[in-house]
Amino acid sequence: MRDGLTAGSAKLAFTENVPLIAKEPIPHRKLIRSWLEPMSRKNTVWAIFLLAFDMSLWTGSIFLTVHVENFLLKILFGLIAGFVTGRLFILGHDACHQSFTPHRALNKFLGRLAFLPSLTPYSLWDVGHNIVHHGQTNLKGFDFVWAPLSKAEYDALPPLRKKLEQVYRSGFGPAVYYFLEIWWKRLFFPSKKFKPANRSVYLKDNLLISGFAILWMVALALAANSTGQSVWIALFAGFIVPTVFWNAMIGFVVYVHHTHADVAWYDKKSEWIRAQPFVSTTVHLKFDYYLGSLLHHIMEHTAHHVDMGVPLYNLKAAQSRLEERMPNRIIVQKFSWHWYFEAARICKLYDFENKAWLDFSGKKMAASAPVELSA
Repeated sequence: MRDGLTAGSAKLAFTENVPLIAKEPIPHRKLIRSWLEPMSRKNTVWAIFLLAFDMSLWTGSIFLTVHVENFLLKILFGLIAGFVTGRLFILGHDACHQSFTPHRALNKFLGRLAFLPSLTPYSLWDVGHNIVHHGQTNLKGFDFVWAPLSKAEYDALPPLRKKLEQVYRSGFGPAVYYFLEIWWKRLFFPSKKFKPANRSVYLKDNLLISGFAILWMVALALAANSTGQSVWIALFAGFIVPTVFWNAMIGFVVYVHHTHADVAWYDKKSEWIRAQPFVSTTVHLKFDYYLGSLLHHIMEHTAHHVDMGVPLYNLKAAQSRLEERMPNRIIVQKFSWHWYFEAARICKLYDFENKAWLDFSGKKMAASAPVELSA
């Protein structure tokens, strides 16, 4: 509490344009969201332009994987298509949050369209991401995205599953992790164990992406035949390369959003609630060379978790507002490959009782930063 302020006047001070001081508790999420209200306005014309632009980039890149002759150029355009797939996914992610345009039905349509190149079933992503991940971020047993194992859980794994966990947490495993643990298990015709319910829309969305994948591969094969090229090379450069790159990209992005030596995980809901997880469990990763802008500002991730209604084209301003109002409360990390692989070295397993990251032998590697709990 600010020196000399009563509880009531301190609460009023939170609404002023004054940063929190060092020992002041983090205010309630509802109050923090009120700071971002000016950034929550949506622009339908701009949203449709962004989607049309990225769809044109994706289509053009796929076209060039067939219509350039040099094999290395084919691979290059396949990689570009994979990157643009990630950009399209971010637009679909916004639409799935109903923050892309002000129109709910339009968001559903645009979201499904934007999710096609990543072969993401809209309705299943909606449940797993909006309800599970955003509803219980970094709460073990609920949020399954890059949830760390405890030492006891790891020790109980069979040998092959231990090896797979080591791959996931090596820094080189995001593509494998996302493909197996998220897309294959939970999104693409999930089994009864992983399917949230028996709803017809889940099947319809999976049939939609399956049909798109078939059309995509058939189009590549026909284009290769018509130009006298190898169908297998066309499928490799125009389908496999973009898909693998996309899986690596999304696996990496969701890893760095919530894995950091200072980020805590929780296995007790009461403790998790008190820790203001919407602020304390996310990382704002800063890039050079405008890469953050090329990723549609999704790396301004604290603002997104505080208020999912802020559209991606306003996230940069929203993140700046949060960091101005809550200095030293938000984890801001400048990206480097050294930092990334150091984080992968440190963040293998997690001691939920003592809030510490462990290596696979159980050695303590880092203690998660203490969080000033909300009042």
